[in-house]
Amino acid sequence: MAQPAAWDHPEPLALDTAPVPEYGSGSLADLLPTLAAGMAVPDMTATITELTPADRNCVFLIDGLGWEQLKAHPDEAPFMTSLLSSSRGGTGRPLTTGYPATTATSLASVGTGRPPGAHGLPGYTVRNPATGELMNQLRWQPWTKPGAWQPYPTVFQLAHQAGVHAAQVSSPTFQNTPLTKVALSGGTFHGRLSGEERVDLAAQQLAAGDRSLVYTYYAEVDGAGHRFGVDSDTWRGQLMYVDRLVQRLAEQLPSNSALYVTADHGMVDIPFDEQHRIDFDEDWELRAGVALLGGEGRARHVYAVPGAAGDVLTCWREVLGEQFWVASRDEAIAAGWFGPPDRVDERVYERIGDVVAAARDDVLLIASEREPKESAMVGNHGSMTPAEQLVPLLEVRS
Repeated sequence: MAQPAAWDHPEPLALDTAPVPEYGSGSLADLLPTLAAGMAVPDMTATITELTPADRNCVFLIDGLGWEQLKAHPDEAPFMTSLLSSSRGGTGRPLTTGYPATTATSLASVGTGRPPGAHGLPGYTVRNPATGELMNQLRWQPWTKPGAWQPYPTVFQLAHQAGVHAAQVSSPTFQNTPLTKVALSGGTFHGRLSGEERVDLAAQQLAAGDRSLVYTYYAEVDGAGHRFGVDSDTWRGQLMYVDRLVQRLAEQLPSNSALYVTADHGMVDIPFDEQHRIDFDEDWELRAGVALLGGEGRARHVYAVPGAAGDVLTCWREVLGEQFWVASRDEAIAAGWFGPPDRVDERVYERIGDVVAAARDDVLLIASEREPKESAMVGNHGSMTPAEQLVPLLEVRS
């Protein structure tokens, strides 16, 4: 009798094929501790060994500008393209964001200098073990006491305590948000509306101290990618604009300064068809035994009803395992998805899904009824593919 064809019994993706972030040597969580260590801030360690210390350091974070997207658009970003060889201390290599590659998680990693399993923002939406509700960690809904959710001091706070001039320059909208409080507070916050005002003030804040640590941020590249895609004219226009902002800031650096241009994640465009967009709300197999669906379309946290975690894991592997890395909570932790396993705090453990699913292919697990706005986005991110995970660390020194 003929043997079944191999494709009749597909094997799920092996977890050891997932490209785990470079925690401890080349992730976003390692950036500020490395810079602060170079300014003699106590208890900080320079784990990105390629970087040379500077007295004044500025981090310009461009939301949504991944390494692969930047390399693919040299005409729109001539200045940043000219800096590609400077990335990661002149090695020409990118950083990794951390998992998941999403804004709330990445900003917390940047600001606290800790991996997601420690700072406790391990996804776009995660379950609050105290209430059983899904919490949106970007919008901070429903409201949760910030200091209890993320208790660690930020690098900005530690630098300020050590006598470093610490400042954040961003949109006034973000000044009093809980995410800013838990991830980026410390020193002074300066709200400015236009990009030009922000970079000009960032340069002034760099010059305000003999040792300075300054952070500035631009969000609209990400917004254009979500709405129109990362190869749209709107997205290209945003890239052209932010390239000019980077050059404007670089030309104003005071002496003994280093400017680092990075991002919180990259992005991929997902076609609008059933092959590429699997709808959880219309798939009874995927819904079986699931109490809550968290995360986002390319990085899902799945919370099972009591006693059903094993069955949910088996089902999700059977249905999605060719396109997603599908792991149990303990498997994802052991594999280092959220940081070194011994750095996943007890308070964070149950925020992570009973099942964790990370997309490898150009596919999205939407939830058209539960998440109508997110399900309609063109550009998406979250997983560990190079297009989402790799970000630049461009460097200009004075």
